[in-house]
Amino acid sequence: MSLEMLQNVWIVLIAVLWIGYFVLEGFDFGVGILLPVVAKNEAERRTVLTTLGPVWDGNEVWLLTAGGAMFAAFPEWYATLFSGFYLALFLILVALIVRGVSFEFRSKRSNPTWRKRWDLAIVISSFLPALLWGVAFANIVAGVPMEPNPAGGSLFTGNLFTLLNPYGLLGGLVTLTLFVTHGAIFLALKTEGEIRVRANKIAGQVGLVAAVLAVLFGVWTQLAHSNNTIVSVVFLTVAVVSWVGALAANRLGREGWAFIASAITMLGVVAFLFACLFPNVMPSSTIAEATLTIRNASSTEYTLTVMTWVAVILTPVVLVYQSWTYWVFRKRLSPSQIPNPEHGALDLPHEVNA
Repeated sequence: MSLEMLQNVWIVLIAVLWIGYFVLEGFDFGVGILLPVVAKNEAERRTVLTTLGPVWDGNEVWLLTAGGAMFAAFPEWYATLFSGFYLALFLILVALIVRGVSFEFRSKRSNPTWRKRWDLAIVISSFLPALLWGVAFANIVAGVPMEPNPAGGSLFTGNLFTLLNPYGLLGGLVTLTLFVTHGAIFLALKTEGEIRVRANKIAGQVGLVAAVLAVLFGVWTQLAHSNNTIVSVVFLTVAVVSWVGALAANRLGREGWAFIASAITMLGVVAFLFACLFPNVMPSSTIAEATLTIRNASSTEYTLTVMTWVAVILTPVVLVYQSWTYWVFRKRLSPSQIPNPEHGALDLPHEVNA
């Protein structure tokens, strides 16, 4: 393949990796945020956390892979983004670390105060990434102040508060409400009893808020920032129709179909953002010459060729393994299956998770 074709292939593959991350880690964040809302006692809290136990760490691998692919395929984009958005991404990284530690540490002691503090840490560390990822992607699409770097690439000339503009904050609220609804639908799919009822109700309520915010954000993005009007409209339509289907299926108690439709919505949202952005990867809002595209930010043809072969060989293996994991742990959970509330939230016998 030519260099231009390889560049096109890799921007699509990176979009696919971000789609996987938003679909899988999205419901992770939603479940974490909803923990104190849907769970009213220790047995219910342990049930909620156990729905994530076998999958949450695997879901985060999509973020590592997406970051690694950006670094290898488009190093100038990676360097500008991760240096310019350093504080926002650092907050996300700290939140992800605290979140992982919280899942493990809350089960080390049965003291209610101990567990309540770790539960609060789970909520906060799920809330921050859910909000900040939307802020980051909105600013990437809209463009940020940059200037050419004499050493190559571009330099971000703003700060964290530059990112907290009305459009960026709206993007953050969109991902936050979408993830909360996605997580509620997942909980309704994976649990029984009162947790399922509460999650189903929350999905319907927050889903309507997400729909309003998403329409406002989508129209704003389409009118002001889309570089590919027809393609972006198609993906925006897919996201809207799928979201309506998800809310309708959730209302009818068809959680499986609701989750599939919700996942398609995540796909549509990420594809919409990348379609609006292409062929740029990081536009400059101040100096046009500083805009990074897939042409001036990419690696060499040889590097992209080697990466393509690695992706062709290993990606199917990863997908099969992760699909198998979800299949094995597909059954619903209920508080009645928790044998001893004094034990850890994730330390359940295999027959409960199977």
